[in-house]
Amino acid sequence: MRRRGLILAAASAALPLNLMAQQPQQTPQAFLEDIYRPYLQKDYKGQPYWEPARYFTPDLVAIMERDMDEADKRKEPPTLDGDPFVDAQDWEITALSISATADGGNATASVSFANFGQPKKLTISMMQTTAGWRIREISGYMGISSLREMYKLGK
Repeated sequence: MRRRGLILAAASAALPLNLMAQQPQQTPQAFLEDIYRPYLQKDYKGQPYWEPARYFTPDLVAIMERDMDEADKRKEPPTLDGDPFVDAQDWEITALSISATADGGNATASVSFANFGQPKKLTISMMQTTAGWRIREISGYMGISSLREMYKLGK
């Protein structure tokens, strides 16, 4: 009887792990579509990128949070003073196109759209984390080579 109880307990403990393993992981494509789809809605206010852990890798989150804290102490705007997903402070997004490819735990995506009729193209590098896909870098940002470069320059 005791052995049966141990076997049932072990099986019950493993059940949530088995169910989690069977649930499909979100693809890089779906991750970005979830971010960008709302921008097509009229009067959309943007993703809450001030919660960077929802979107970015932990090392980039650390850079962003440190910059926000330092800017707050200086009573100045942070380096990231616009929406990183559309490279703008204001937007009217149309003609959205996302194409992502994954190679193991890394992925690259091309995101193109028109903002107030002006074409824009960003390249997004992502990596798989324990929390799911997260953005490691956005290239083509602010006329600089990348989001990380913007932080290095302190723009």
